[in-house]
Amino acid sequence: MNDVLAVILGGGRGTRLYPLTRDRCKPAVPLGGKYRLIDIPIANCINSGLRQIFVLTQFNSASLMTHIHRAYRFDGFMPGFVEILAAEQTPESDSWYQGTADAVRQNLRRIDRSNYNQVLILSGDQLYRMRAEHLIGYHREVKADVTLSVIPVRRKDTSRFGLVRVGHGGMVREFVEKPTDAAILDRFRVPPESLSVLGISDKGEEVYLASMGIYVFDREVLVKILRDESKLDFGKDIFEGLLSQLEIAAYPFDGYWEDIGTIGAFHHANISLASPGTPFDFYDLGRPVYTSRRYLPASKVVASKLDNTLLGEGCRVLESDIRSSVVGIRSIVREGSTISESVLLGMDFLSPEHRPKDVSYGIGHDCVIHRAIIDKNARIGDGCIIRGGDDRPDSESQIHAVRDGVVVIPKNAVVPPGTEI
Repeated sequence: MNDVLAVILGGGRGTRLYPLTRDRCKPAVPLGGKYRLIDIPIANCINSGLRQIFVLTQFNSASLMTHIHRAYRFDGFMPGFVEILAAEQTPESDSWYQGTADAVRQNLRRIDRSNYNQVLILSGDQLYRMRAEHLIGYHREVKADVTLSVIPVRRKDTSRFGLVRVGHGGMVREFVEKPTDAAILDRFRVPPESLSVLGISDKGEEVYLASMGIYVFDREVLVKILRDESKLDFGKDIFEGLLSQLEIAAYPFDGYWEDIGTIGAFHHANISLASPGTPFDFYDLGRPVYTSRRYLPASKVVASKLDNTLLGEGCRVLESDIRSSVVGIRSIVREGSTISESVLLGMDFLSPEHRPKDVSYGIGHDCVIHRAIIDKNARIGDGCIIRGGDDRPDSESQIHAVRDGVVVIPKNAVVPPGTEI
């Protein structure tokens, strides 16, 4: 796969993931106790033999740059690169990225090289495992200009995606971006008799094919399209607008895939990682997920009960009860606290267990935390009660936000002792 370039899109401002994106871009948001979102697409690339990877970003890039620099270094025996391309002023453009296609266009001088035959374009905020070499092999076999990876979705989810209608030979005959019209949805529904042909298991309900935001382009086709500066987004401007001019194939993906675009989706994905039947398995040694090497001490658990919980390295859990939760690296949970259905993102440094005359880092004594996300370096005082729930409307204060029924404590926040949220 030395002739394939991978380009990972870092996304926009990430407003739907706020306040987790207040101080970082979406791909840098922590995941699963020790990883970051960007580690997922990079691992899929490396495990598929793709080691030439660009990551495009423009908002709050510092932590992502630091993580990429620390985590991904290739040597002379296995050459390659993972390189950040941040938005910048150039002789060709002095504007920020105006869309997904425009982000790639502004970096054509690095992409348009004869040693690349195909360009694989990925999203930086999705949780899934894919053998990208199979996708690329399919693209080459059917001799398409572009291949979209598609996933079956239910009717209630169709308004979130671009939908494709597939004809004979798996070629895309129609594409529509985020439809809501019932007549259009009826036209795009996959006939039951076509499910097995497309390699999709019968879900027992109406099925539609949605674009995953994963594309393979022949490089020359991509460059030719992007010379037209009016093409800003891949979905609406290229797949929908240029369908009659391109041979676009659909590659069905029937595995687990989660778009981590909202607080609710982020919370659900993390909690599912801690469950016994998790659809995404970090313990697949044949296709590992890579991240920064931190050289942290082993976690310490004293007189505590942990059930369905992921525990990162360097943690200290003292006489506490933690259920269905993720406890991130370097976290401290003190005596008498109860945590359930919550995600602790951990800390950026090892901290003393106690800090006199101040609120200590981590979770204090006798706290109750349910359905919450505690961002890095937060300090939760003794006796605090933080409860999320489906009945809680979205709200925001200086020390918390509620999104999708989940209470989020921002990075570096200090919650005074006895606070109830």
